[in-house]
Amino acid sequence: MSDQSSYTPPAVWTWDSKSGGQFANINRPIAGATHDKDLPVGQHPLQLYSLATPNGVKVTVMLEELLALGHEGAEYNAWLINIGEGDQFSSGFVEANPNSKIPALWDRSGDKPVRVFESASILFHLAEKFGAFLPASGPERTKVMNWVFWQMGSAPYLGGGFGHFYAYAPEKWEYPINRFAMETKRQLDVLDRELAEKTFIAGEDYSIADMAIWPWYGQLVLGRLYSAAEFLDVESYKNVMRWAKAIDARPAVQRGRMVNRAFGEPHTQLHERHDASDFETRTQDKLEAAAE
Repeated sequence: MSDQSSYTPPAVWTWDSKSGGQFANINRPIAGATHDKDLPVGQHPLQLYSLATPNGVKVTVMLEELLALGHEGAEYNAWLINIGEGDQFSSGFVEANPNSKIPALWDRSGDKPVRVFESASILFHLAEKFGAFLPASGPERTKVMNWVFWQMGSAPYLGGGFGHFYAYAPEKWEYPINRFAMETKRQLDVLDRELAEKTFIAGEDYSIADMAIWPWYGQLVLGRLYSAAEFLDVESYKNVMRWAKAIDARPAVQRGRMVNRAFGEPHTQLHERHDASDFETRTQDKLEAAAE
């Protein structure tokens, strides 16, 4: 292990070496496109460009939940953006999201296409567009908004903090792992206390707050993030576990987890989603069997 205590930051930081770790090949200190490539456009009003990371899963779960409610206008094309290969730095994707982060959405249902980026913004856009999973006004709406913004402010400590140093950094360093494990467990305790007397995080109704939080914290306690369930003693957060399992059992959530998934067991991967029938006919196990 390298001696981290020996590092003295320079007066002015310069980009003269890769940062190391799993994502070093795509990390850079500048924005903008690296290559010209247009995004594909399908037949539906909503065009999603994403990957089934927790942030991507928020939006595909929302879309599948809207379709399950009968909102035909929520039909969508979901296109795979492989962030490991730098797809997010294409000129087309940068036009959709200048921050080069998934997910990004083009809403083409109106006279002019509307770009929507940042997962919380997409959730709000869809909730308001279809009048679902978000109270229209008043205190109940504020409760939902509180928890959506809690997730957006808290999850970077789980993902970019704990997840990075526990699972992706080139070496295991005690200080950052301990620092972010402590914060992750504090956040789980926040959720556990809140869920002690509520069915869902903002009350008795399932909302975009649950859709925002579950892909990160629900999947964490279900053992799907960073192989860290035992390390974090997730079983001790019994209320979070109850909530996580209940949401995981929803058919729309099960479908949403599959969309733009390019890892895991082949039967769980639906790289692109253009029609509801794709869940039955175009998962990777079926495509691979057809190609043999």
